[in-house]
Amino acid sequence: MGAALYRPAAMDGDGPTISRPVPDNAAAVLPVHLALLILAAGPADVVPSSVRAGDPDRGYEVLRSKPLLPPDFDRETLLRLGLTWPGEMKAKAKAAGEEERIAMALARYGLVAPPADDPIGGEVLNYVETPNGWVMNCFACHGGKVAGRTIPGLPNSHYGLATLTEEVRTVKLMTGKSLSHQDVGQMKIPLGASHGTTNAVVFGIVLDAFREPDMSVNTGRDPGPLLHHDMDAPPWWHVKKKSRLYIDGFSPKNHRVLMQFMLLPTTGRETVLSWEDDFRDVLAYIESVEAPPYPYEVDAALATSGRSVFEKNCAECHGTYSTDSSAETYPEVTVPIEVVGTDRVRLDALSVSHRRHLGTTWMSRYGEDPVVEDPGGYVAPPLDGIWATAPYFHNGSVPTLAGVLSPEERPTRWRRTENGYDRDRVGLEFTAVNEVPELDARYVFDTRRADIGKTNGGHTFAADLSPSEKRALLEYLKTL
Repeated sequence: MGAALYRPAAMDGDGPTISRPVPDNAAAVLPVHLALLILAAGPADVVPSSVRAGDPDRGYEVLRSKPLLPPDFDRETLLRLGLTWPGEMKAKAKAAGEEERIAMALARYGLVAPPADDPIGGEVLNYVETPNGWVMNCFACHGGKVAGRTIPGLPNSHYGLATLTEEVRTVKLMTGKSLSHQDVGQMKIPLGASHGTTNAVVFGIVLDAFREPDMSVNTGRDPGPLLHHDMDAPPWWHVKKKSRLYIDGFSPKNHRVLMQFMLLPTTGRETVLSWEDDFRDVLAYIESVEAPPYPYEVDAALATSGRSVFEKNCAECHGTYSTDSSAETYPEVTVPIEVVGTDRVRLDALSVSHRRHLGTTWMSRYGEDPVVEDPGGYVAPPLDGIWATAPYFHNGSVPTLAGVLSPEERPTRWRRTENGYDRDRVGLEFTAVNEVPELDARYVFDTRRADIGKTNGGHTFAADLSPSEKRALLEYLKTL
């Protein structure tokens, strides 16, 4: 049927290649961060639970082809965005043709072209292209590139949502075009302080405030105090191993929870309920995405040594791995925040009452799918494809796996290159910077921003390993 699924297959040259259409698998349709939209619900008789199995092919088609939100901008606006750019970039865009200007815009805002064999086509993976404009889809945060190659289901560590929205709004005001919900929303709620991260948990809290328990709209409800913070998206290929969603594992894994992001006040109750089968298919697609294999050479002897280090020091929380998936284990352990020690703002942003409410709603089938009200920490994730998923930790604060293993290697302020990959440290190619530039500040990740959850401390479990053990462990991690 329609769209075939895509999976990173054999690698060649300098990076991963996307090859043949193959049913695949993905992991958490919406990052941990949208956890609060689940607070929208309805009485038990709203919609009966269907037993229809999800169709992963159709799920991919839904994500790539069905506009589930209003358009953010049109192609004409995209072509004019260079008018807002600084200095030489503005001059270059002004002199460029349409194709080059589109390429410049995609690079600036972290948008990626679809895989070469994608059956849907179009100019960008991250938005649905319609006659009325470009509509954000789930690949905005969950469709990225590593070493210059697009991988659906990979966290989009380039995505500059705040920068894109700000500059789109400027062009619209210059040209007399109407503002979208995103343009207006940014004036009230920050969208993200650095490229690759978003304030999505708070998006969920606010959207939930517009919903009654039966999913009907009430824009008079108060969202209460908001703890703005940045989150990195998780890889979709982890979802199939998990029984629960999000970094704190508080939410059941079901297709209804994945519907949170579309709960704009303009999306009525009946429309939301009518899309349930679509998201049944989306979850099936997500659970078909496979982790991409490491595309470069691996020192097999060193990796074998690293496996022993891993199994002694890491497997208890992160599981075991094998070429035979049936022989793998994943314990889905929640590590108390006092033990893991990573930034706790994400955990604190959702209160017990927020989480408890999910257990009363249509999203959890009125508690039939259990909710963890006070998780107390973060779930140690699976590590499949970890080589590709930099930056690391739930807030994206550490650019390489070497930094995860050795806290002293974590930069305080850093800026990545667009397509570079660090094979030695395993992760992003980056430069440490002394100061955050006034222009394009969002390209720099500043771990001093404890107020918005961007610190890079914690997870010191490997700190006492010897340099040779860490080197072997890094080599083994490439093979997962």
